[in-house]
Amino acid sequence: MNELERTIENMDFPYFATGQHKIDPESFLKKSDAVLLDVRSKEEMETIKFPLKHHAALLEIPAHEVPSRIDEIPEDKSIGVFCSSGIRCVMIFLYLQSKGYKNVKILEGGYNNLIAALMPGKIHKHLNNN
Repeated sequence: MNELERTIENMDFPYFATGQHKIDPESFLKKSDAVLLDVRSKEEMETIKFPLKHHAALLEIPAHEVPSRIDEIPEDKSIGVFCSSGIRCVMIFLYLQSKGYKNVKILEGGYNNLIAALMPGKIHKHLNNN
């Protein structure tokens, strides 16, 4: 049995029922070791940017490049995987889990939830709590 198969076997009903695989953007951005892994296409990233200057480190690696660039993704940080629809982030979440990443979550809600977490009032609150 390979690592991907072992990873999938551990993702049983309690795993998904307790939401161990996901995190809302606002909670994620509060983490001191947060790294947003944006796996959208180059064209999507060129159209809409999320610099997150005041919140988290940002890695922009299109999903199809993650296997060849995995060494850029820190294993000792909280990784939040983001894409626009939720499909690519699920694939990359599973891939990273199978490669031994323990602290990786899917950022839930796509654009809507991430943008909501970055509204002026929430940025102000974040800056005043640090």
